[in-house]
Order: sequence, then C-alpha cells, then structure tokens
Amino acid sequence: MPSGRRTVTVGGLARSVILAWGWKRTGLAFGAGALAAFAMPPFGVFPVLAVSFPVLVWLLDGASAAGGGWRTLLAAARTGWWFGFGYHLAGLWWVGAAFLVEADRFAWLLPAAVTLLPAGLALFTALGAMVARLLWRPGARRILALALGLTLAEFLRGTVLTGFPWNLYGYALTQYVWLAQGAAVVGVYGLTLITVLVFAAPTVLGDEETTPTVRFAVPTGAVLSLMCLALFGGWRVSATDIAFVPGVKLRIVQPAIPQDQRFRPEARDEILAGYAELSDRATSPERSGLRDVTHLIWPESAFPFFLIWDREALSKIADLIPPGVTLITGAARPDEPLPGRREPRVFNSAYVIDDQGVINQTYDKVHLVPFGEYLPFQERMEALGLEAITRQRGGFSAGDRRRTLIVPGIPPVGILICYEVIFPGAATAADLRPQWLLNLTNDAWFGFTPGPFQHMHQTAVRAIEEGLPVVRAANSGISALVDPLGRTLRALPLGTRDVLDAELPKALPPTVFAQAGHVPLAVAALGMFLILLRRSRRNGVRPS
Repeated sequence: MPSGRRTVTVGGLARSVILAWGWKRTGLAFGAGALAAFAMPPFGVFPVLAVSFPVLVWLLDGASAAGGGWRTLLAAARTGWWFGFGYHLAGLWWVGAAFLVEADRFAWLLPAAVTLLPAGLALFTALGAMVARLLWRPGARRILALALGLTLAEFLRGTVLTGFPWNLYGYALTQYVWLAQGAAVVGVYGLTLITVLVFAAPTVLGDEETTPTVRFAVPTGAVLSLMCLALFGGWRVSATDIAFVPGVKLRIVQPAIPQDQRFRPEARDEILAGYAELSDRATSPERSGLRDVTHLIWPESAFPFFLIWDREALSKIADLIPPGVTLITGAARPDEPLPGRREPRVFNSAYVIDDQGVINQTYDKVHLVPFGEYLPFQERMEALGLEAITRQRGGFSAGDRRRTLIVPGIPPVGILICYEVIFPGAATAADLRPQWLLNLTNDAWFGFTPGPFQHMHQTAVRAIEEGLPVVRAANSGISALVDPLGRTLRALPLGTRDVLDAELPKALPPTVFAQAGHVPLAVAALGMFLILLRRSRRNGVRPS
C-alpha cells in the first residue's frame, strides 16, 4: 500500500525554487545570502556555499518568468540584490558596534549604518546577477555565467568609490592553509572565481533534463578541483623552508586601551605610562626587557595628542628606548593647512623613532575609511552637524603615495595602516618591493565581534599573495606574526593586554600574483567568456 510519503529530490527542490515568486522568492534569496556569510571567519563553514549558490542559480533560472528581455534582467537584479543584502547584513552587522563607543553622539546612526552599508554593497551583487543573466546558457554553462558575473561584481566592489573588498567569496577557501596557497597565483579575486565555480556545481544535480553523466561529472569535477588546489597548497607548504632574519628581535605591544579613552587628551600620562610598562616588561629569560629587543612596535593612533608637537612625550620615549632600539608607532600627524584653510591637515600616520626620540621617517595612510576617517562632501556634512566617528574636525587627509621605508637594522618594510591591508595588490604598490609588511591597526571599535577575526584573516591572505611575512600590531588584538605562507606563528588573543616577542621571517621570492597581479584571473575569465559565447548545437538548444 502507498505510504503517503513524498520523495524529496534535488530536481523537485530546484523546481520549487525556480517557480518561487513574490515574498517567497525574496525570502529565499535573502536567506541563501545570509547562509553564505557563515562561510567567512570566524565560522569558516564553507560547505554552506554548496547550498547558497545553487539556490541563487535556480532563482536566476526563474527570472525568465518575468517576461523576457529587460524584465528578466530586472528580476535577476532584484534576486541578486536580496542575496547580497542577506550576505552583507549577516557578515557585517558588527560595524554598528563602532557607533556605540560614544553612544551619546553616534548611537542614533547605528540602524542606518547596519543596514545602509549592506544595501549599498548589495548593488554590486545585483549587477553581477544581471551580467550573469546576460551570459546565461542552458545546463552546466550557466555556472560559468554566475562565476563571471559575481567575480566581476566582487572586483568592482573592491575598487569603485574607494572600494570595500571585505568578505570576498574567495576568503571561504583561504581558512585552510593548503587551499589558501592558490592566492599566491591568482590572488583572492581568482579564488573568488574558483569558489563560485566549485560551490555552484551541485546545481546540475537538479537538472532533470541533463544526462546522468553530466550530472555526475560536474560535481565530481568540482571536488577534484578542490583536491588539486589542496595538493598544490600541500606541495607549496612542504617545499618551502621558512628562515628568519638574523639579529632582528621584535616586540609588539598590545595595550588594549579602551576605545572611549583613546581620544581623551587628559589620559595622556596614563597612556604613555602604560606603553612604557608593557614595552619594558620581562617575558622570558631571553627577553628581560627592551635591552633584548631591536625593534619596538606600537599600534595605530597610539596617542590622544599630536606626538610631533609634544616634546615632553618624545623625551619620555627617548628615555624609554635603549641605544640601538627603534620604535615604529602609529600616530596622527598634523601638517600645514591647505590654501584658504586655517586648520592643519591631519594624517593617520606611522612614525619611525630612534633612541634619541627623533622622528626619522613617516608614512601617511593612503586609503582612508569613508565615514570613519573622513566624510564625503566633508564641509557640507559638518555644516549639518555630522562628523566622522574619529571626531577629527575636517577629517583625515590621505597620503600621496605608498612608500617602502628603510628602517635601520631590519629589511625594508611596507606599512599598511588599518584596513589598507584588505586591498589585494596594495601591499607591494610602492616602487621598492618591501621584505615584510607591517599592519598597524585599532579594532577596538568593534569589540568581541566577527570583525577583528575577519580583519586578521584578510591580513594573513596578503602574506600568501605577496610571499611576505606580516607583522600585525593591534590595540586590542589580534596582534600577530604571520609567515609568508599565511600561517600565524604567534598571536595575542583579542582583548588581552600583553606583548608579543618574535623573530622576523625572511621574504620568499615574488609570487606569481606579486609579479602578474590579476592577469591570470583575466585570462581565465576571458576563456570562460569565449566558452559562453558559443551557442549550444546539441538538440538545437538556444541560450535562454
């Protein structure tokens, strides 16, 4: 007798998603995007993408029900926007924590910040879905179309309007050291292309009109691709010996200064005393204090005052630092005002200070955070009573170029302040290739949320892309030493007040990505595009 049970098949699920419309279609797109966010740190559950991307493909299949032509493209764009909105809302909600640091001033902006940023970033996903739908082909080839569309969208998201390449899909694969090594060849944007191709492959399991051979071959090919990527990574890791620069002894200070104190000038003496105590702390028989250190590193914006104008503070630093020790620290740097302005320009900078308290070199942050370090249309915004959350009147000014600094006693260094480190390729944009990277940052704005973990992870991926070790000094954590293969050798937990002593790994030879940039990705994308241009001849099938 019939049991009355309905058999659920992949094909049946695909049909139900394809035919979904109205609020159900919106909910599926939003939910699939939100689920995809769990592939990112600190969760790292990347198999969820094997659900999210097939749902997105089936929803784009159903966009043709809107009536064809531009109506299909608009339906695809709506689907892409809701997918992107769910993804970025679930992955970036922690941004709102920054508006609670001075809640009396900024808490009212929290709802807008938490929703408007994901809404704006989702526009790129909408564009990617439209491009994918323009290239749509029957069967497995529509996976190529989705991969091209989303990769283009992610690349634009990382470059247009100053760019914000946070939580690129490719980071899903980089949380495992063997899979991550592909970034040395194609960068994280190239891994984004691979990620979409691999995890959208289960789509064909629901294509009931496709032959069983194809339905088996495509997902199998995706699994084999991951295996090949892992084998390459395993070979690269096992074949690479990491050596250390002789004579270099680093001390990274993580002061964990509460964010609401960092910009209070009256906390000046307390903050300086805290740095002095931590910097000269004995941590082992080999590190009894600053006498056993060659380079001391303090984090971004270490002082609630202009260090360059404070002779007493510089004198205290000179008293602290033993002969032969160099301090590298973040600090705001005032400069001459622009013509017609009274207030000085202020830069978010890094200083190199010798044992006499003399500032020998500076680096000014080039890539500033919109709304954090400056306001678009600054004067008009301030006239309305708005200000950046750093409360720097007039906003920070951007440095004119990236520079590699020559610091005594250590190989040339490329400094990346705060979120400059999230931009692929920016690490070696200077004329002289650095031999290590230094990321000075302050993630205390975001407390114990996914944000600092995501930031730390993206920092490690820059090491793989460039073949360079990365030293990270963060006010509240995560301070760390990352080797050129992206492995964290030493780290201080988020929220702890401590110091990290470390040797400096040597740089590897320039990687393929360091030399060729996005060229390998462009070649692969062009090949996929040409495949999509070919019309299918089998059974007279035409592109949908």
